[in-house]
Amino acid sequence: MTSSQFDDALREILPSLRGFSRRFALDHDECGDLVQDTMLKALTYRHKYQQDVNFKGWLYTIMRNVFINQYHKKRRARDSQHTEGNRRLASIADENTLNKPAALLEVKEILSQVEILRGDLKTPLQMCMTGYKYHEIAEALEIPIGTVKNRIHHARIVMRELLSQ
Repeated sequence: MTSSQFDDALREILPSLRGFSRRFALDHDECGDLVQDTMLKALTYRHKYQQDVNFKGWLYTIMRNVFINQYHKKRRARDSQHTEGNRRLASIADENTLNKPAALLEVKEILSQVEILRGDLKTPLQMCMTGYKYHEIAEALEIPIGTVKNRIHHARIVMRELLSQ
């Protein structure tokens, strides 16, 4: 195919390319950009076009690949922005740590109030506070899981009452 034949074929298929671009982008400007990028790629790589290949199919494949590459590029850019944001957040001091004197006193007060609880409420609550899951507490204490949940619930109610005084 000569250069002028290639250009003529490209002009003829342009409306079809615009229609095909709507499968990938709903925005009119994005469709135009996709068609333009496809035309640029086709003109750049016109020497790779083979006579026996469907010209329209070749251009559609180029458009699809251009869209996929742009999508991945935008996604990488978005992910790198999130990563940069996470780095900034990690450099900010955590305001919720328990290394403050007032917070440490509150924790000590809560732990002292736990000691006041009666035994059947205290043990499940302490295990829950140290990270045990309900089913692990039930196995360790050899009681049903419903009983564990009930005792922890009642222990929290009693703790609220004790701490509100």
